[in-house]
Amino acid sequence: MTKQRIAVIGAGCWGRNIVRNFYNLNVLDTVCDMDEENLKKVREQYENVNTTKDFNDIINNPEITSVAVVTPSHTHFKIVKAMLEAGKNVYVEKPISTVAQEAKDLMELANSKGLVLMVGHLLLYHPAVNRLKMLIEEGELGDVVYAQSDRLNVNYFKNDRSVMWDLAPHDVSMMSYVVGKSPKRVISAVGCSSDRNDIMDITHLTIEFEDGIIGQISDSWITPRKHVQLLVRGTKATAILDDTLPENKLVIFDNFVKDATQNIKLDYLEIEPLKLECQHFISCCENGKKARSDGDNGLMVTSILEQAEKVMLGDRAKNLDDINFALSRTKR
Repeated sequence: MTKQRIAVIGAGCWGRNIVRNFYNLNVLDTVCDMDEENLKKVREQYENVNTTKDFNDIINNPEITSVAVVTPSHTHFKIVKAMLEAGKNVYVEKPISTVAQEAKDLMELANSKGLVLMVGHLLLYHPAVNRLKMLIEEGELGDVVYAQSDRLNVNYFKNDRSVMWDLAPHDVSMMSYVVGKSPKRVISAVGCSSDRNDIMDITHLTIEFEDGIIGQISDSWITPRKHVQLLVRGTKATAILDDTLPENKLVIFDNFVKDATQNIKLDYLEIEPLKLECQHFISCCENGKKARSDGDNGLMVTSILEQAEKVMLGDRAKNLDDINFALSRTKR
């Protein structure tokens, strides 16, 4: 078992959470970011952690075994490919890429080198999500027929291809995980830009999963009041998981008895999902196991969202390839 020494590339808003968790897990070696202010904050908060603006310092350091890439999605392919080619295990924030062929290339490269490639589909490690998955597998809802995920919030930067690429990877990966079915096709995909351009800041997707399960996903960058909720409808009961609540996040409703609800007492420790995700990555790297959210999982999500973008924008989707999103900001 090889003791991991991990570098984090990207120390912005979300990257700082990744840095904190790997530092607390005693595996953080180096933090890389182009913004000197971000690196200054790292040096002030964490002792004995190296900092650099050049990711080649990570590539050329044989003592760094693994890398976490926490940069805007359009930069993922280039950075992840370079790290895999250098023989390093990689954790990459979602989505793995905005191009399905790139996701496939990264998955095949990792497999050919026997390296761990893990995508930051955080909700696959969320204790309440896993409790819901158990309930579904135990037949508490009956046969699942429908799922709906709403992820509405405010993003003032909007430095991604669309809100769909920023948030929907959570919804697609979580929905597929809890119902245990893969997405087959995009039935419909529509979006709206409040800025009157092709960067959609509210999107609505309808997806058909295996066994005819219908999933609907709504994401927003322009909703002042945060709303994060997953509904799963079965033939016997309906579950609602509301992640904005401090407790009783998961409730089961009987489909046939009015006002009949059951608060599911979550029989697990309330551990930060990101900590569990980071621990899983370390474990996979040390033991050579495939991650729960591996390259295949990342490819599945990217493929369905690439299809949705084509349905939503048609030929206009190509216009987004030429936009120079700010590299110095993280997107979360």
